[in-house]
Amino acid sequence: MFKRLQKKWNVNGYQLVLVLCTFALGGSLCGFFTREIITTLHIENDFLYGTLYFIILTLLWPLCVIGISIPLGQFTFFKNYLSKMAARLGMGRYEPEQTFPMSQTSDQLIHLGIFASGRGTNARKIMEHFQHHPRIKVNLLVSNKPGAGALHHAADFGVSTLIIDRDRFFGTDAYVPELQAAHIDYIILAGFLWKVPEALVAAYPQKIINIHPALLPKFGGKGMYGKHVHEAVIAAGENESGITIHFVDEQYDHGATIFQATCPVPENDSPDALAERIHALEHAHFAEVIEQTILQQHA
Repeated sequence: MFKRLQKKWNVNGYQLVLVLCTFALGGSLCGFFTREIITTLHIENDFLYGTLYFIILTLLWPLCVIGISIPLGQFTFFKNYLSKMAARLGMGRYEPEQTFPMSQTSDQLIHLGIFASGRGTNARKIMEHFQHHPRIKVNLLVSNKPGAGALHHAADFGVSTLIIDRDRFFGTDAYVPELQAAHIDYIILAGFLWKVPEALVAAYPQKIINIHPALLPKFGGKGMYGKHVHEAVIAAGENESGITIHFVDEQYDHGATIFQATCPVPENDSPDALAERIHALEHAHFAEVIEQTILQQHA
């Protein structure tokens, strides 16, 4: 249920707790004030009592929830939420506001550029995770494939996109001017199949983070991606595999390890079954590790 709510409201786990607390406290406060008001009116007719109770409760609930949302830091979320409800009732137009705290300017935010070549499920999880983050924002989705599914996910979140050309990426400035123009502070490789050129590594030292579907240093290097990795793990008779989140340097799958998580590789395992377990690890850990790593560097 909580995962469904996170997806529906596009919030991370921490903000979900605050949102639910706001609902609970606001509802309790609303019930208290409603009972106090009704009591002072000394209404004896049950029908009139129930009708007035419902009307007062309905009118007070938005005010109580908004009031509680301020100290809990969820004012913008609930203002958008109530505006959306009003729009559905034909009482106005819903225009969502920026969900970062009012004191946080765009220049103070840490901007991410996600590089993805395929379906983009990891990219989507990252965009979901940071959509309402107070300090980190996904500013750009970069792909080397015009038909990549990741581009559609970017559209869902209103994230700008950039299609890159191989010759320029490897031969000239590696699109560093475009990344700088988009104020990108960190590059996240989420299923990006091209090797990162030296020009880009030099422009973003210790600021490029990759996820690899195996436990490095095993099963890394050129050609080790996707199903090829899982086939190699099974062929080697490994009893466990996992993910490695690491910084990127000039070599394939070589930069310093940030985080690893493991999963079993049972006998007679298949590459597809192993891939599913690996994807589950990626979705569970990648965005959170990115967040922790960045915030540690900016502590």
